[in-house]
Amino acid sequence: MHEKEIEKLQAEKEKVERQLAQEQHKIQRLENRAAYYEKGERRKRTHRLITRGAAIESVAPQTKDLSETAFYAFTEQVFALPDVQRLLTEAISNYAGGD
Repeated sequence: MHEKEIEKLQAEKEKVERQLAQEQHKIQRLENRAAYYEKGERRKRTHRLITRGAAIESVAPQTKDLSETAFYAFTEQVFALPDVQRLLTEAISNYAGGD
């Protein structure tokens, strides 16, 4: 009888170990999926920043000669202008959500 109990416990242990391995794999798949989506969002943001920066340089090539600090100061001044604020508000209401 003692041997049967040991065999039963051994079988139960193997079953639980298989279940544990399956759950660990499931966790790893979920973590991989989350990392994939996060990486995709970063790529989209990076792409958007690069294309918009390129658009600014194509419209105002002189901005290439500005340091990063000078460029930020310049853009802050530009976007603080009332006409620019109005145009930005109109653009958002007319084109928001589209590419």
